[in-house]
Amino acid sequence: MRIKPQALRSVSDTALLVAYHRAMESQRADALFKDEFAVKLSEARGEQIARSLFYSRSIAWSTIVRTVLLDDIVQRLVATGVDSVINLAAGLDARPYRLPLPASLRWIEIDLPDLVREKNEALAAETPACRLERIAVDLTDAGKRRELFARLARESQDALILSEGLLMYLPPAVVAELAEDLHAQSSFRRWATDLATAAVKQRINRWWGRKLKRAQTHYQFAPAEGTKFFEPHGWREVEFHPMIDHGIRLNRAMRGVWIFKAMERVAPKRAARLREKWRVGVALLEPTTSVLVGHASRQ
Repeated sequence: MRIKPQALRSVSDTALLVAYHRAMESQRADALFKDEFAVKLSEARGEQIARSLFYSRSIAWSTIVRTVLLDDIVQRLVATGVDSVINLAAGLDARPYRLPLPASLRWIEIDLPDLVREKNEALAAETPACRLERIAVDLTDAGKRRELFARLARESQDALILSEGLLMYLPPAVVAELAEDLHAQSSFRRWATDLATAAVKQRINRWWGRKLKRAQTHYQFAPAEGTKFFEPHGWREVEFHPMIDHGIRLNRAMRGVWIFKAMERVAPKRAARLREKWRVGVALLEPTTSVLVGHASRQ
């Protein structure tokens, strides 16, 4: 009898899907990175989730390219003086173990209690390259979030915030509040995150909407104005790395990328509109000098 693949049980299970995509890449002969921890953390269950989600293997390219881009940002900024990396909703990310980071770097992972407990148990015998701390906090709890951010800010001088695969599952009002809470801390100097358009959100919800809903989540955040969404809340874009272009560069192009290439030759304006419609990438933000206080609550 064929065993039916197990679907998502909660939003935390999306971390298993990401780890499975990283494990897929790690097992390639021409792997862009090696993540033995992703292989270990996603074994069995990660593959079951991938098999249960329509097109999940076909979009693995985006996880892989996003991983490479964020790896590059982390290493580049740490080399210029970042003393702390604060990884929001860290999931099963293994960067503190697999990247060549200085021992003096402080790396803080924040996630839901069950996921933190499971990760602590799974990696108990492993040694990170830097000073690693895991904190169990629900980031949608505004009071606990602000208290934690204030403490971490006091303990840092130049912190990089990571929010990989997090914002998409939050309502825009919560993202705005999160941005303002991060901006309130002067030592939080840069923020790296992924961002997509409404067309991407609609496609994912069409493919996976019912299963995400059963897991009590869905794709929510995909602002029409892109990174300009963050400007009233204290952050501005300093870099944007489009994943379609980097996928081609890294030889991990998305399925159907030939359509973009062909259209650019015969209808460049239409191709530009199509690229904008399906724009997905990694943004690096830095604080602006001011924020519209309370703006988020008025959305």
